[in-house]
Amino acid sequence: MEIFDVYDRDRVKTGKTLERKGLLKDERDTGEYFLVIHVCVFNSKGEMLIQQRQPFKDGWANLWDVTVGGHALSGETSRDAAERELFEEIGLRLDFSNARPNLTVHSSICFDDYYLMDSEPDIESLPLQYEEVQRVRWASCEEICSLIDSGEFVPYYKPLIELLFSMRGRFSARFRNDL
Repeated sequence: MEIFDVYDRDRVKTGKTLERKGLLKDERDTGEYFLVIHVCVFNSKGEMLIQQRQPFKDGWANLWDVTVGGHALSGETSRDAAERELFEEIGLRLDFSNARPNLTVHSSICFDDYYLMDSEPDIESLPLQYEEVQRVRWASCEEICSLIDSGEFVPYYKPLIELLFSMRGRFSARFRNDL
């Protein structure tokens, strides 16, 4: 059974916890939030490593998704959860010791932290978690947006995907390095 810490609107832990069971069924803003992480791994060609979810997975079955995503377990920091999920789902270890989320998106039920990491793993040798991931591949921003349009990718807002690609290698959304 997975247990998650509950946060308030200001992302302060309340001391309460929630069980995963039924957690996502109610998306009303109750003032209780949990923490979700997403890790987007990019290669030197500017492509993102994407995963295809298993056909028997509860939620977004058989669809493509960003590299990895998941919930922070009770007691975990965002960084701990990102490192754990990346290793659990696709067997990739990256150093998150100096990482901070590049972007946080708030919803009515959670804080979504996005980590944008550079790595060149041999994707043929990654030990994919059978319960979660059926395969991985590299994809450009345009390919991902096309997969969203065709209903083959988790239905993220395309501008969010474009922003993730644009922010790669930057630590701030306020300043462009190319001016």
